[in-house]
Amino acid sequence: MSAEEITTTRETPSPAAPVWRWAALGVVVVLVLGGLTRYLDKNVATWFAGSDLAKAVEYPVYAIVLGLLGNAVLTATGLRERLSGGFLTEFFIKTGLVLLGASINLKVIVTAAGPAIVQAIVLITTVFLFTWWLGGRLGLDDKLRALLSSAVAICGVSAAIAAAGAVQARREQLAYSASLVIAFALPSIFVLPALASAFGLSPEVAGAWIGGNIDTTAAVTAAGTIAGEDALAVATIVKVTQNALIGVVVVLLTAWFAFRVERRPDAARPGAIELWRRFPKFVLGFVAASVIATWYLTTVSAAEGKAVIGVANDLRVWFLILAFVSIGLEFRVSALREAGWRPVAVFASATIVNVVAALGLALLLFSGFSVS
Repeated sequence: MSAEEITTTRETPSPAAPVWRWAALGVVVVLVLGGLTRYLDKNVATWFAGSDLAKAVEYPVYAIVLGLLGNAVLTATGLRERLSGGFLTEFFIKTGLVLLGASINLKVIVTAAGPAIVQAIVLITTVFLFTWWLGGRLGLDDKLRALLSSAVAICGVSAAIAAAGAVQARREQLAYSASLVIAFALPSIFVLPALASAFGLSPEVAGAWIGGNIDTTAAVTAAGTIAGEDALAVATIVKVTQNALIGVVVVLLTAWFAFRVERRPDAARPGAIELWRRFPKFVLGFVAASVIATWYLTTVSAAEGKAVIGVANDLRVWFLILAFVSIGLEFRVSALREAGWRPVAVFASATIVNVVAALGLALLLFSGFSVS
């Protein structure tokens, strides 16, 4: 090899180097948009102090909108594909869900409100199976059916994220499901407390209805606050109980897709190793975080425990913000065109079933119940 050839070889950059640089720039873009999301989440309600809508809008809305705007800008400039290596959606989502486990005290759920457990099991089973059935009747893809069923039956975006890991759904399907959750949750914040007042429901029944029906924890908190302190207390317990069942649903979805949906007729029956390979390992972190937090809260004062769990919750919000920003950055409009009107019809129908079933269970299980 000549000296000239050696020089040329040394001056040729490694193919991996530009990839890492672009990925690092992609992470910077996500962090900047995430910081802006957090800023809006903290300040918009103050800027528009008299607006109930400003108070009710949650950080996923700001994150997804900013992600979509960034998506449009980067696509127009031809940079989106190069930066996409830094849109670490899966990492952000899984870390956020593990941290979510730290906010779920299983001991409090079991000892404080037994009826919430019964309501959660019956409601999740009923709404999930109805949504799955209707999605099948309308010809939806099985993975999208799983995401929509989990989202509307359990706890919205978090459940859809967990289900996406179990069934290996496309990111476009997750973005679509998250958008539907937010679109339906926002009006529920105001509609359900108003209906509870019009129906003359007790605070406990109203709280159980709100917690069992609205799909996101933050929206449940907002609606419960409008309905009153007692309603908020019951709504929180009911919603946390549903959140705790995410892991159970994920295990069942993993097994169902391995044994039934994706199994080829000529293939051998999946064994324990295959189930373990498909099982989203972050769920174990979710359960471990919940168990550790439950134990930890028994060893410290209430004030100290609240402060530590508050830090975990704040970290969770940060990671989920980055996840939603990344979802917006990765979202493709073509996915919406492909999905069409059928997912909206399925989600809307399931929401109606959820509203009716949750009200019936709340009246049955929480009439005469007292939080004091």
